[in-house]
Amino acid sequence: MSRLSMSTLAAMVLSLLAMPTALALDEEAQAAKDEGMRLWGIHQWIKMQPYLEQAAEHGDVESMYYLGEANRLLSRGLSLAALEWYHRAAQAGEPYAMLRLYDGSACELGDVCPEEGNDWREAALVATLPKAEAGDADAMGALYDIYTYLDQHDEAMEWLLRSAEAGNLDSMNWLGQLARDDEENYATETERLAAAAEWYRKAAEAGYAPAMSNLAVVLSHLESHEEAWAWMAKASEAGHVNGRRWVVACHIVPEEEGRDICHSAPNPDPAKGWAIMLAIVEELPESYSAATIERFKENVTPEQREEGERMMEEWLNREPPLSYFPDKFGF
Repeated sequence: MSRLSMSTLAAMVLSLLAMPTALALDEEAQAAKDEGMRLWGIHQWIKMQPYLEQAAEHGDVESMYYLGEANRLLSRGLSLAALEWYHRAAQAGEPYAMLRLYDGSACELGDVCPEEGNDWREAALVATLPKAEAGDADAMGALYDIYTYLDQHDEAMEWLLRSAEAGNLDSMNWLGQLARDDEENYATETERLAAAAEWYRKAAEAGYAPAMSNLAVVLSHLESHEEAWAWMAKASEAGHVNGRRWVVACHIVPEEEGRDICHSAPNPDPAKGWAIMLAIVEELPESYSAATIERFKENVTPEQREEGERMMEEWLNREPPLSYFPDKFGF
């Protein structure tokens, strides 16, 4: 962390604390936000924007941030539209918007700087640290990314652990991912997978769909196939696209290489698998490649495909809706 004077830090804190907070959304604006976030979950970056714009105009900071994300992803960089939305969110104290502005060199290249200072990482820290110290688990999780950006990795891990201990499910899930990739502190892959499973399980048991899917994969690698299938089925029920796609595969092509998780699945029912696949394709048109659909088709008889077409409606538009559950601060 670069050294700021106490007076500058104090000015930054006062400036950020004085920013207006978002008011509770009315019913119409909340419904618009919910639909926008549903579309965000399935990577519909253009369609989501009119809905989130309604919520953003009512002061919803989270909607401003995701509008910045949508425009950044569509333009593959910090476009003017993305910059404007991120700046609005940053002015309201959203730390991830500040980190995106830092990534895009908004201060250096566009003279879009914090009100005090010239480092959006520092501004994110000033905005977030008091909330984390007051017990906000989401703010604790954000500090992991902020301190990582500031190359203070010990502090980053400390706050990530505190966030998980305070109940942040995304932090638990991320600790699982870090353990799975940690070749420095775990001697074998089995040890890494077991450590990852502990964190994934905490989040999965609390209802976090991404952790259910991740736990299922790890358990399969640990050859706990029965429990792995149970968690993948739960991920499907929770709306996770990966879980739902595994259900399809285990009903249609369970014998393919790499499908050990299917060993404990129910007896294959190709008609049911075809029905679920058709429903996924209806809701998420780009979720399967033409080659995959053709391969599945070869394993389902014409009669089974007809039966699946009749069953498809049962799998359409279920609650909760299908989602890829993209990370808030992802790629």
